Formats: sequence, C-alpha cells, structure tokens
Amino acid sequence: MQSMTGYGRRQRSRDGREMTVEVKTVNHRFLDISFRLPRALSFAEDAVRRQIGAVLRRGHVDVNVTYVNMRQDAREVRLDEGLVLQYKEALLSARQIARKERSGITNENVDWIVSQPDVLQITVKEEDQEAVLSLLSDTLADALEDVQAMRAREGSALKEDLTLHLDQVERIRNEIALLAPNVPKAYQEKMLARVKELGVKEIDPQRLAQEVALMADRCAIDEELSRLQSHIAQMRAAISAQGESGRRLDFLTQELNREVNTIGSKASDAEITRLVVEAKSEIEKLREQVQNVE
Repeated sequence: MQSMTGYGRRQRSRDGREMTVEVKTVNHRFLDISFRLPRALSFAEDAVRRQIGAVLRRGHVDVNVTYVNMRQDAREVRLDEGLVLQYKEALLSARQIARKERSGITNENVDWIVSQPDVLQITVKEEDQEAVLSLLSDTLADALEDVQAMRAREGSALKEDLTLHLDQVERIRNEIALLAPNVPKAYQEKMLARVKELGVKEIDPQRLAQEVALMADRCAIDEELSRLQSHIAQMRAAISAQGESGRRLDFLTQELNREVNTIGSKASDAEITRLVVEAKSEIEKLREQVQNVE
C-alpha cells in the first residue's frame, strides 16, 4: 500500500551543469502535476510528465526544478559595432563643441565607449537539450525514489490503521448479528405488554403471529449483514493487494456505510441502534484514511 503523501529532493552535477529537483505529493482523486521549470528547460515538460506518470498513479504532484549552467561556453559576448560607431560620432561632436575641432577616438576613449549600455551584449547560447534532459531525468529519478520511499512508509502506517478500524467494524457487525434474531421476540413481548396495558383480555393468537411476522419481515437485516461481511472481506483483500487500491477502498467504504445505514433504518432495537452509531464512527475514520491511499 502506498500513501499519496511524499517528498523528495535531489541534486546532480555533470559536465559543468547543476540540476536540483524537488518533488512534493499530496492526495488527489487523479494524477495532477504542476511544474516550476526554468525557461531554458521548458522543452522538457512533456518528458518530465511522462516520467512521473510512469511512477505515480494518483496524487497532486508539485515539481520544482532549479538549473545552473556553469560551463565556459554557456554564454558569449557580442560587440554591437553600429552602436560603437554612434558613440564615436557622439564623442567627436562633444569634443568639437569643447575644443572647436574634430579628432579621432584615442585608446583612452575605448574603455568609456564599451562601458556604455548595450555596446556589449551578453547572450545565452542554446542548450544541448540531450545532455540537459539526461541530467534532468537522472535527478528526477533520484527525487522520485525518495518520494516512493516516503509514500511506502506512510502506506505501511495507513494499512495498519485501516486494518484496526476495519476490525472494529467487523466486531460491531458480529454483535449486531447476534442481536438480530431477538428483535421479533422483543417486539412480540412489547405488543403483549401494550395489549395488557389497554385492558384487552383475549388476544387472537393468529393475529398476533401475523403482526409479529410482518414486523420481523420489516426488521430483517440478514441480507445487509451478509453484504456487510462481504464488503469487509473485499476491503481486507484490497488493503493487502499490491499496486493501486485507493479507488477500490473508497468505493467499498461507501458500500459499508450504505449497509450500516440500512441496518439502522430497519432495526428497532435500541442496542442495535447504538451499535450502528458506533459502526458509522469507525467507517468515517476509514473514509478519512482511505483518501490518502494511492
């Protein structure tokens, strides 16, 4: 069993490139992936999505990637020759105004010219996509390994807790099964006591038997108890199964709740009613925990 809660963070360096990947997952009905990728890595989004989808089946996944290219060939400097000439003309005009004469640019002026905005342009060279994607894939695989390890640990704790609550539901179900046969007899005793209170001296045994039979039919919960036991067995199998089981557990939890509600509406016994309330409390705890199962 896997939880949908996990976290992993890994960093790798290769050939002057450094990649950091952070992955966080929480519960969600489906697989929902959100990215924060540097613009230089936007080409890799589909590949990252496929890689995550091959490992995770459900959950909201936040992926944060940081990338630094420290290679000497990562950037290049270009000289804007046209802008240099314009600065030269502006400098000559300034000198003419100051000295009333024209002169060329001297070596002392070169530093000033190239220090002006946009004369030298620094551009980022196009990345080697294959090398970058390989580094990103390896780093992401490391982070996902940590995520899976955490989800497995959380899943083990979930399995133990789910089993505990399911045991309680089964115990309550068995207690109700022991009480169910006594419901018609208790109803008959109540009817007889009520009739005596009303002062009726003679009671038609056949009519009394019919009333008790009708009541027993309306209060019969044998089918609900049988289905409840079946759902419990299926849930145990799903808890112990390999792979994704969250959706099935969610469905079975709903079915448990449905059968218990039906038992509560049909049974008129106070003790059964109390047990139904207790069972619904345990099923609600199951439902809350099942939401975190992948």
